Amino acid sequence: MCENCGCGNVESFSIIPDPGLAAAESNPPHEVHTHEHGGVVHHHEHGGVPHDHPHPHDAAPHTHTLPVHLPILAKNDRIAERKRGFLKAKGLFAINIVSSPGSGKTTLIAKTLEMAGAALPAAVIVGDLETTRDADRLRGKGAPVVQVTTGTVCHLDAEMIASALEHLDLRDRRLLIIENVGNLVCPASFDLGEALRVVIISVTEGEDKPLKYPPIFHGAGVVVVSKIDMLAASGLDIEALRQNIRAVAPDARIIELSARTGEGLGGWMDVLGDGVSSE
Repeated sequence: MCENCGCGNVESFSIIPDPGLAAAESNPPHEVHTHEHGGVVHHHEHGGVPHDHPHPHDAAPHTHTLPVHLPILAKNDRIAERKRGFLKAKGLFAINIVSSPGSGKTTLIAKTLEMAGAALPAAVIVGDLETTRDADRLRGKGAPVVQVTTGTVCHLDAEMIASALEHLDLRDRRLLIIENVGNLVCPASFDLGEALRVVIISVTEGEDKPLKYPPIFHGAGVVVVSKIDMLAASGLDIEALRQNIRAVAPDARIIELSARTGEGLGGWMDVLGDGVSSE
């Protein structure tokens, strides 16, 4: 896990705002917001004019010796808890979607935005190592979208989400969808301030994924079995997959769906609607 192998020590990340949507008046748009975590000087482009300046943080420098009793994720958890309170105060229901690459996260989010429309106004944060391809796919579907590019980092963390929120117009939004980096290992360690963690597993991944990667499933409130239209071709034993999910995430709700055909999407939208209503 990240707290053991060191990949949680983020050196830099970039926030790429949606060029087609105006930011909230309280959150002036920045063209680029790149954090360098190895020191205290950060580089920003404010209104297209780059400049460097000292940028003190409200916490100690990111590179330092930690006392052995201090959990390495303590800072992340503090930021996540603050963001959870911030989102709840705004009446936003935040979900953190995690999965392997290629499980259908972006396709499901695109279909969700199409179905939600004005009845369930959403905003989206997309995480990838490089490119804005997923964010570009989602733009134009009625929701503001911000891309976080993590460089070599295999997960999103709470500080990335806090920075991305500065570039999102959250006025009149009720749902925040976070598409995490495709990875079943490291995202399990990082609380992003979400109200619900959703794990997606496609029928092409096999029945044993929950048993091989239990930490990511332990924290799931919902497990989505995607691409159910490919079940026969995949040869998956669907009952074995259900049993394995229940073995590691007994309290998680299991939803089987196909974003392509629409099968099972009603149950998925009910989960989101119920979550928004509870905020």
